[in-house]
Amino acid sequence: MRRLFPGAGKADFAIDFGTANTRVVSADGGVLFDEPSLCCFAGRVDAGELVTAGAAVGPMQERASGDLRIVRPLHRGVLCDIAAARDYLAYAVRSSVGQRRLRSFRAIIGVPADATNAERGALLTAASDAGLGAVELLTEPLAAAWGAGLHVDHPRGSMIVECGAGTTEAAVLSLGGTCATASLRGGGDALDRAIADHLHFQHKFLIGMNTAEHAKRDIVRMLQDQAAPAATVRLKGRDLVNGLPAALELPIGDLLPVVEKHIAGITRMVVNLLGQISPELSRDIHDDGIVLTGGSAAINLVRPALAQATGLHVALASNSAYCVASGLQKALLH
Repeated sequence: MRRLFPGAGKADFAIDFGTANTRVVSADGGVLFDEPSLCCFAGRVDAGELVTAGAAVGPMQERASGDLRIVRPLHRGVLCDIAAARDYLAYAVRSSVGQRRLRSFRAIIGVPADATNAERGALLTAASDAGLGAVELLTEPLAAAWGAGLHVDHPRGSMIVECGAGTTEAAVLSLGGTCATASLRGGGDALDRAIADHLHFQHKFLIGMNTAEHAKRDIVRMLQDQAAPAATVRLKGRDLVNGLPAALELPIGDLLPVVEKHIAGITRMVVNLLGQISPELSRDIHDDGIVLTGGSAAINLVRPALAQATGLHVALASNSAYCVASGLQKALLH
């Protein structure tokens, strides 16, 4: 693992700034902060005042009234609102370390491997505007691999698929660096949206994103329990035919093609990446297989689909949702 902040000591904490959740970790204190990446603003779009952030905003989604606005600082894994990111980072760090002067703190922040220079620059600007001192960016697949316990510093190839809410990334790693990467700008949140769109267009039924996420979890759980396709899931929302609140019961077989289409995109990405690496790396991965990390990796339909498409052993990392945070925590020690 290369030395971060050379000549300037170690970072004080690390931030897993995710589309769905943000975690702040320290080298010795574990997880200091773990809340949804959400902000609530009041007032104008360009100059709103932060009302609250994090866990308190969750129940407010799609229920805000008046001039209140619910904002996610990140979309598909990268910054989409610098002002919201600034205020949220300040909230997260102050919730972790108190009302101390933030300029004295050095931080490591995770970033998607395919983030552009402009996207990385926007994140650094938001961190600086939030009051942080020096900031180092670390790619999330590499952090996830460290967190999963892979020996990526060795002269041997490892492959990881990080399944996040905003982006899904595959990476081949060796000698502490990234040999090849591929990504889909769309993770678990994209599947939630696909489920909501399917209900909208095929059944003229409108549901919110929270309901879509719960439906996704119910479908996956039922499929893992080997429920029959005729088993039903119950959804509540608005009937677009008459405009009234309603409940809808659908067999999971109706929604299964939506889930399968999402997983098929991940398998194509992984297969294409495997076709680009060197023979020696291929040999290593043939021996060691693929490791899945990220919150959406718990959708256990991904693992058998990848195993069937590649013929390789595919394993789900222990505590997969926290692998990036765990890897960032390890980076604090070097």
